[in-house]
Amino acid sequence: MDLKEKIKQLASEYFAEIQEIRRHLHQHPELSMQEEQTAKFIMNKLDSFGISYQSGIAKNGIVALIHGKMGGDKVVALRADMDALPIEESNDLFYKSINPGVMHACGHDAHMASLLGTAKILQNTREHWGGTVKLIFQPSEESYPGGASLMIGEGVLQNPAPQSIFGQHVAPQIEAGKVGIRTGKYMASTDEVYLTVKGKGGHAATPHLTIDPVLIASHIVVALQQIVSRNNTPWNPAVLSFGRVIGDGRMNVIPDKVTLDGTFRTFDENWRVEAHKKIREIAMGVAVSMGGNCDVEIKEGYPFLFNNETLSKNFRKYAADYLGEENIMELDLAMTAEDFAFYSQKIPACFYRLGTGNKAKGITSNVHTSTFNIDEKALETGIGLMAWVAVNELRE
Repeated sequence: MDLKEKIKQLASEYFAEIQEIRRHLHQHPELSMQEEQTAKFIMNKLDSFGISYQSGIAKNGIVALIHGKMGGDKVVALRADMDALPIEESNDLFYKSINPGVMHACGHDAHMASLLGTAKILQNTREHWGGTVKLIFQPSEESYPGGASLMIGEGVLQNPAPQSIFGQHVAPQIEAGKVGIRTGKYMASTDEVYLTVKGKGGHAATPHLTIDPVLIASHIVVALQQIVSRNNTPWNPAVLSFGRVIGDGRMNVIPDKVTLDGTFRTFDENWRVEAHKKIREIAMGVAVSMGGNCDVEIKEGYPFLFNNETLSKNFRKYAADYLGEENIMELDLAMTAEDFAFYSQKIPACFYRLGTGNKAKGITSNVHTSTFNIDEKALETGIGLMAWVAVNELRE
């Protein structure tokens, strides 16, 4: 039996165990930087597999190493994120979340279970490959500053230093059994924009005696749209959106201030800096021109995610060999963000999508919703493919 068939056999053999691991993790979700019990569970599984690891990296992060028995100095990293979201689950599952208001609505339970399954396959096929696989179980993907940046700061890309890194993410819009990949720029940078527009409140019946921050804020929102529509090249996708506006007056009370919370996303670091400057200039300028003022705070989040050309080409080759060419999907640019981008800015990286949808079973809900779920057969695909990708990349 060749290595590919061996991996497929083990993926099938371990599926039931990995399914149970995923269900346990789904039932016991923890928010960003609170993944203590999740980390303990992962460490117990690694112990049972006979895999050595370091814990406590960026508080709850874990790094494990598996060494092939055929020699070689090459190192490939594989990453899974650990945290859940502050969402109340509405699925009717016997393994639904038991933690009120917390849910694995982004599939991180599947990511961890899949990486553990991959680890078990790699541990039990070491005689067939050489080099080292570095397993990264990362906390806090969902919250700034991002667990990836924290783990990088604590040396996760050193001792030993991987030459490349792979990450996978669930995709409910892709049917289970398939995967998606895009070469080059894939996911946007993301920044948080906070504006506080200050005026002078008063009675709504005497607006001439006020400096209306609601009116000023409205002009600012409209004016800021020209940053994308008239200052950015159409060939560079960018989004500036405000999703939270609070005036906190009444129907007959003009408030003293209005706060606006928004997000800015793009794929060009130079334009990102320029856009931040324009947001500040326009918001403050409009406010002053109307008699008020505006405080601007921009919190820089994740950079854009870049899939290395060579690594992505290699992934396509490995995936087509393992799954068949017909099961490889081309992904579009995504304005959503991922802190895996921090790794992609440091070393060659490849971030791909694992199909987890099943229209026939009604498994179609998007991530970050209270009804999100996966077709668990995707776990068998996930654990086998990631193991196959790792051993082949070590051979390159």
